[in-house]
Amino acid sequence: MKRVRENALCSAMAAAGCATLAWLGLYGFAWSDYENEARPAFEALAHGHPLAFLQLAPAYGGSLIERAPFALIPGLWGGGELAVYRMVALPCLLASAVLGVYLLTRMRSAGRSTLAKAVALGLCVANPITLVALELGHPEEILGACLCVGAVLASARGRALWAGLLLGLAIANKEWALIAAGPVLLALEPRRRGACLGVAAAVSVAILAPLALASSGGFAGGTRAVASTTSTIFQPWQLWWFLGHHGALVHGAFGVPKPGYRIGPAWTGLISHPLVIAVGAAVAVSLWLRGARRTPLDQQDALLALALVLLARCLLDTWDAVYYALPFLLALLAWESQRSRPPMLALSSTVLVWLSFQWLAQHASPDVQAAVFLGWSLPLLLALGLLLYAPSRFAGTWRSRAPELTSGRSRRPQATPI
Repeated sequence: MKRVRENALCSAMAAAGCATLAWLGLYGFAWSDYENEARPAFEALAHGHPLAFLQLAPAYGGSLIERAPFALIPGLWGGGELAVYRMVALPCLLASAVLGVYLLTRMRSAGRSTLAKAVALGLCVANPITLVALELGHPEEILGACLCVGAVLASARGRALWAGLLLGLAIANKEWALIAAGPVLLALEPRRRGACLGVAAAVSVAILAPLALASSGGFAGGTRAVASTTSTIFQPWQLWWFLGHHGALVHGAFGVPKPGYRIGPAWTGLISHPLVIAVGAAVAVSLWLRGARRTPLDQQDALLALALVLLARCLLDTWDAVYYALPFLLALLAWESQRSRPPMLALSSTVLVWLSFQWLAQHASPDVQAAVFLGWSLPLLLALGLLLYAPSRFAGTWRSRAPELTSGRSRRPQATPI
C-alpha cells in the first residue's frame, strides 16, 4: 500500500499524459500507414477471421499479434474501425506510462529534484515524437522502445528471464530490436546470458511462427521488402543522403511529390539494414572484449550502449523516419535519469528531432534538413561513444553518479530467478 500511495500522483499524471496524446493523435487513421498496413488485418480479426488476420499482417505482424486482444475489445460494445484503431494503440501508450512511472520511482529513491522527475515523466508520456508516431499510424515503435529499455533495466537487476521475455517481445514486435540484444545480454552475469537468450528466442519464435506458417502474402512479402536491395526509399535524415543525386521528381506515399529529394545509390539499399545489425553486433563484441565477457556491464553503461546503437540505426537506415528516433530518445532518457542532473540531453535531443523532421520539413529544402540532422546527430553519436569507451574524458560532468543508483557489482541486487 505504501508503494501505491507513493506512486499514485505520478501514475495519475502519466495516465493524463497518455490520454492527452491519445486525444490529439488518434483522431483518425485516414492517409496514415495504419490504414494501408495494419487496418486490413485488424479488421479481419475483429470480424472473426483469425487466418485472414495472419495472412494480411504486414512485415511487423508480430506487433499486431501482441496487440490482437485489444482489437477484440471494441466488439463488446459494437465499436467500429475507429475504436479498433484506438484500442490497439492503447498498450503502446500504457507501456510508456509504465516506463515513466518506473523511472520516477528510481529517481525518487535517489533524491532527484522535482524538475528532473517532471522532465523525465514528460518525455516518457507526453513526447511530441510519440504524438507524431501516433498520427503516422506507428504506435508499435513506442512499444518496441519501451520493451528494449525495460529489457536492459531487467538485466541490470539480474532478472534474466524477465529480460529475455521483454527482449523476445521487442524482437517479435519489430525486428530492429535485434540490436538491443547486445546491451541486454551483457548487463547480465555471464552464466545467466544463455537463459535470457533462450527465453528471448522462444518468445519471438512463438509469436512469429504463426505468421510465417499462415501467411504467403503480407507478412512474408513485407519481410522480403524490408530487406530488398531495390528499395527506392531514401530519406534526408541519414548518413548517405549527400551521396544521392537529383534526378526525376521523387514521389512518396500516395503519389505525393517530394521536390528536392535525391535518388540514392543502389548500393545504399544493399548495405543499409545489414549495416545497422552489424554495428549493433560490433558494439556488443567490443564491449565483450573490453571485459563484459567476465563482468556484466553496469546499468548505466548498458543503457548508454543501447542509446548508441539506436542512434546509429537512425543514421545508417536510408528509410529513417521521425518515429525511428523514439527508441533512441527513450534509451537516452533512461540513461540520463540515472544522473544527478535533469535529463536535459534527452530533452534537447527531442527538440532537435522535432525541428529536423517536422519544422524544417515545412521551411527548408531536403538538403538543408539533411545537413542540420547530420550537424547534431553525428557529434552526439561521437559523444555517446566517448562516454561509453573513454569515460575519463567526461569525469565530473556526464559521468557523475549518485551513490543510490551506482550500478557497481557491490551495490547491484543479487540475481533472482523467477
